Amino acid sequence: MTHDLDEALLLGDRIGLLHAGGGSLDVLPSPVTRREELADGSARRALLTHFTSRAERSELGGPDADLDTDTGTGTGTDVDTDTGTDTDTDTGTGTGTDTDTDTGTGSGSGREAHTDTATAGPEATENPGATRREALVVAGALALLSLPVAASALTSKDGSVTAGRTGGGAGSAARGASATLRVGYLPITDAAPLLLAHDSGRFAERGITTPPPILYRGWAPLVEALQGGNVDLVHLLMPLAVQLRYDAKVPVKVLAWNHTNGSALTVAHQVGSVEDLAGTNVAIPAWFSVHNVVLQKLLRGAGVTPVIDTAPSAASRTAQLVVLPPADMPAALESGSISGYIVAEPFCAVGEVRGIGKILRFTGDVWKDHACCVTVVRESLVRDRPDVALRATEAIVAAQLAIRQDREAAAERLSAGGYLPQPLPALRRTLTAHQDPAYVASGAVRHPQWRSNRIDFQPHPYPTYTGELVRAMKETTVDADVSWLDALDPAGVHADLVAVDVSSAAITAAGGLGAFGVTGSRTEVVEL
Repeated sequence: MTHDLDEALLLGDRIGLLHAGGGSLDVLPSPVTRREELADGSARRALLTHFTSRAERSELGGPDADLDTDTGTGTGTDVDTDTGTDTDTDTGTGTGTDTDTDTGTGSGSGREAHTDTATAGPEATENPGATRREALVVAGALALLSLPVAASALTSKDGSVTAGRTGGGAGSAARGASATLRVGYLPITDAAPLLLAHDSGRFAERGITTPPPILYRGWAPLVEALQGGNVDLVHLLMPLAVQLRYDAKVPVKVLAWNHTNGSALTVAHQVGSVEDLAGTNVAIPAWFSVHNVVLQKLLRGAGVTPVIDTAPSAASRTAQLVVLPPADMPAALESGSISGYIVAEPFCAVGEVRGIGKILRFTGDVWKDHACCVTVVRESLVRDRPDVALRATEAIVAAQLAIRQDREAAAERLSAGGYLPQPLPALRRTLTAHQDPAYVASGAVRHPQWRSNRIDFQPHPYPTYTGELVRAMKETTVDADVSWLDALDPAGVHADLVAVDVSSAAITAAGGLGAFGVTGSRTEVVEL
């Protein structure tokens, strides 16, 4: 993963460019094999010539953004040299401004460049020379560069810059020593408990100072920030937390579930069933995600085989899975480069509100009340500062309870506070307490008797879910070596991965499991 275009040229032997307004994916070879070849800037300028509009080039930032390919004279304006700069490499805070509050595609200056989350459409996969170092997906506004975006610097709908709150300050320490924790998140409703615990002062009430949360546009940079110590408290896909601890050997701990359900399979309007996905590309947010697990269950149940790095075939009943950052998915669906995406809200609601697509199935209607994101910290926090870990979890659990009690207020605050850039109608649709009966009629909801919310919030980490998730991961195709999963005992993961004592104490402080309408045990239900 890299935050620099020159670095991308060095790391990627092939670079994929998806232009605004649709069209096929351009796959270009990188001429750079040694860092010295970047010195004169010619490789960068050659790449920029493939962006035919000045608006696209200016979106990339950098000293060559004003290149004029028509006249050879640079008359464009570099619009991103000040607001796209990470000014604090120690804390991970950036001063980038997200200016895309209406579309929900996150294609402002919080841009991302990395080599492990690219999508390769059929055009790219026909070339046998493709490797997994192939590069960068540029969806929508050509997001080749990426920096974290501080929530306090997000641009609001009226064009003003909203100042996020900084939790903590004088008189905030309720018990124990004061502490500072930095929150990192993706612009999805999964992050709501962390964001609103910060915004409401619930962290501060417990003696924890939280600087403005840092927005990342993809899972890879968020994981990198946690691993590198630039953030301390994040929400992560639970399968990703499993992979980090047992494969990558990154010492992480799960404090609690962040939410349940909250994802869907969103498809183009012409797609009428899962069977129709054969012969097409479908986007997932990460290989190690419940989205990938559920999607593959649906595909196989419909007689469609998921494939990777292989052109999809309707005749062979295959669908190619590609990884995209969530913020890029609506634009990719609109461009026609994918036929659907399965991802966290509110990007599914964004697809509906903007008329791009429709909900084919809700993941919570396949796996009843499944966890998606969990609250994750480095293990050292639980080991060395257990009181801080407990107070942080208490704040998050209290925020979950508050969201359940007033979902409309939560949607309003996530929007007005500048935390989530998607349109408010999409946030309201996501957080609504009851599903629209129209989803039952369309088949998006096939188990109305489950009475599952589109997204819900409860913190208790069920060991039955952890065990079933690990078993499901063993059956799920990913573009990675998964031999480590063979030796992983599903029954033993929960006690090792989850800080059970911390979550239990925090739930008790909030009034117990009854406050969330759940009990201490459950049976996992998965029905297609």
